Amino acid sequence: MEEPRITEDLIRRNSEHNDCVIFSLEELSLHQQEIERLEHIDKWCRDLKILYLQNNLIGKIENVSKLKKLEYLNLALNNIEKIENLEGCEGLTKLDLTVNFIGELSSVKTLGHNIHLKELFLMGNPCADFDGYRQFVVATLQQLKWLDGKEIERSERIQALQNFPVIEQQIREQEEAYCLKRAKDKEEAQRKLREEDENEAKERRHSVFEGQSPFSVEHKDHVQEGQEGEYNQKRFKDNEDDLEFWNKPSLFTPESRLETLRHMEKQRKDQEKLSGKKKKVKPPRILITEDGKVLNVNDPKLDFSLKDDEKRNQIILDLAVYRYMDTSLIDVDVQPTYVRVMVKGKPFQLVLPAEVKPDSSSAKRSQTTGHLVICMPKVDEVITGWRQTSESGTSPSDSSREHTNQRTPPALRTPPVTGSLSSFLTEDPGGAS
Repeated sequence: MEEPRITEDLIRRNSEHNDCVIFSLEELSLHQQEIERLEHIDKWCRDLKILYLQNNLIGKIENVSKLKKLEYLNLALNNIEKIENLEGCEGLTKLDLTVNFIGELSSVKTLGHNIHLKELFLMGNPCADFDGYRQFVVATLQQLKWLDGKEIERSERIQALQNFPVIEQQIREQEEAYCLKRAKDKEEAQRKLREEDENEAKERRHSVFEGQSPFSVEHKDHVQEGQEGEYNQKRFKDNEDDLEFWNKPSLFTPESRLETLRHMEKQRKDQEKLSGKKKKVKPPRILITEDGKVLNVNDPKLDFSLKDDEKRNQIILDLAVYRYMDTSLIDVDVQPTYVRVMVKGKPFQLVLPAEVKPDSSSAKRSQTTGHLVICMPKVDEVITGWRQTSESGTSPSDSSREHTNQRTPPALRTPPVTGSLSSFLTEDPGGAS
C-alpha cells in the first residue's frame, strides 16, 4: 500500500480559508489523513501559528524546527514514542501529545528550551502511568502552568522540586523496564510481519501455479457451475480471516495501529477484486453537438464577466482564475463565434454574442487579481448600401438618418453579461454537464 504523504497539493486543498495560498498560512489542519511521516511543512508554511495533526500515524516529531511562530501543535492520537526536535519552535505555548506511545518520560527535558510553553498534554501515554510522573514533569518544566488540563499550583511545584532527586531515580528505573518490554514488542511485531509476507508469497506462487489468480474478475466471470462452490468457499474463508483478525487479542502499539491500517486497506482491495468493481469511466465532455451547436460549459466552476466594448469595437471576457495558478496550466482558444479556455484540463466555453477576429485577439493575466482577460476584436460591421435618387423624393438629411440607422444591426448591440456558477447553466441536451 502506498504510504500517504504530506504533499503541496494536500496542503493547498486544506487551505481554502487562505485562498489556497500556503506560504502565508497561519493555521493548517491535516488530521485523519493516515499520514505516517511529518515532512515539508517547515519549508512551505513558515508563518504557521496553529498546526493540527491529530489522529494520524506519525511516528516521530521532525521537520518543524523552523516554525518559529508556531504557538499550538496538536499531535494527539499518533505513534510518537519520544519528545524531540521542538527546540526551534520558539513561540510554542501549547503542545498536545495525548494518547501516543511516549515511554521515555525524561525526553520532556528537551521542552526546557521552549520558554513560552504553558500547556502540555501527555495523558494516555505509557509514561503517564509511571509513579511520580506528574511531579517529575512539574519539576522539570518550571515554565508550565497547566499539565493534562490541570493547573499547576505553586505549592505543588515546590514539593516536586524538593522530591526531585528521588522521583528522577524512580522514573529512570521505570523507563528502563518499559524500554525492555517495548524492544520485545517490536521484535514480536517484526516476526509476525515476516510470517505474513511469507504466507502472501506462498499464496501468490500457488495462484501462478494454478494459472489464474482466484481474485481476478476474469476468473469470477468465467467460473463454471461446478466451480461456484469453490469460489463461494474462498469468499467465506476471507470473511473468516477478517473476523479472526478483529477478534484476536492485540497489544496497543504503533505496530498494531499500522497493522490495522494495512489490513483494512487489503480487505478493501480484495473486496473490489471479488466484486469486480471497476471505476466508471467518465464520458468525454461534449463541447459541440453533432449538429454543430456550440455549448456553454463551465467545468472549472469559475466566475466570469463578458462585456461588449463598443468604443473599441471588441468583446472582453474576464475569467476569475485562481490568483496563484501557474499560467502554463491555462490554454486559450478563440474561435469566430465562441471562446474556449482549458483550466487545469477542465473546459470553460462560452458562445459569443457577435463574430470576432481570432487572429487579432489577445489574452493576459491581471497583475492585481490574477484574472484572465481576453480581448476579442469584433469583425467589421457590415454597412447596408443605399442609393439617393431624385425619384425617391428622399432629402439628403433623411438619407443620412437612414444611413445612420442602418450602420449597426440591432443584434450587435449587446448589453454587458455577467455570469457565475449559479447563473451559468450548461446547454447540454445529453446531460454530460
